[in-house]
Amino acid sequence: LQYISYYHPPDYIRSLSHAYTRERSPSAKNAIGQILLNSRMAAFGRRPICQDTGLVVVFAKVGMDARIKSTASFADLVNEGVRQAYLDPDNPLRASIVADPLATRINTRDNTPAVVHVDLVQGNQIEITIAAKGGGSENKARFTTLNPSASVSDWVVNTVSTLGSGWCPPGLISVGIGGSAEKAMLLAKEAMNEPIDMAELIAMGASSAEEGLRIELYERINALGIGAQGLGGLTTVVDVKVATYPTHAASKPVALIPQCAANRHLKFTLDGSGPITLQ
Repeated sequence: LQYISYYHPPDYIRSLSHAYTRERSPSAKNAIGQILLNSRMAAFGRRPICQDTGLVVVFAKVGMDARIKSTASFADLVNEGVRQAYLDPDNPLRASIVADPLATRINTRDNTPAVVHVDLVQGNQIEITIAAKGGGSENKARFTTLNPSASVSDWVVNTVSTLGSGWCPPGLISVGIGGSAEKAMLLAKEAMNEPIDMAELIAMGASSAEEGLRIELYERINALGIGAQGLGGLTTVVDVKVATYPTHAASKPVALIPQCAANRHLKFTLDGSGPITLQ
């Protein structure tokens, strides 16, 4: 969590640098340049990319043969890691989580609890994807249940056009389709942490309906002209993710979750050999 607080994923920086090179709008180009400069300063100074250091979301794929030598629950172990990361005296991160969201909304002061999703899988390793999701982009998440014959592309584009710039573009739009209401949201949330590969996908061409929808949405969303920080220009998204799951014949659940320009996430695997080393 400390690492992703000040290091952007390299694929995002590459995509944003390309967007900067091709941008023709002076305002948008300046906004992208400021994001890139801020990223560089954060990395060298080891200080947060953004003052909103996020809600921690963890997706864990736990091998059924893996042994965790602890009496604490998996969620408790994650929360202890969150606590230590956000209270690190060398780089304290802003605590944004409030208990009792309905009434008192008292800050927990250590950014716990995290939102933890655990899947049991084959094997003896633990694969963890950890993200710190900003409030501005999370507040723009949307869900609908379409008629089976309705266009997902039209709904997504129409919805993005109403979001404004409060989700802090340029970033990503992630779409989950199918399953149930909660499954569609989980599909979208997990897919947004996949590597940015839109340039490669366009070069190779779509080989599935999902890939075709990704390219179509990427082009249509960028054609809206929202642009960097809402200042117009060519790039609103650097990628669009689409994940699907079987669903009821009467339904087409669709979830949309934006990812902001902070884009904080990391995937790693624990194999029992010791702590991981991040470079």
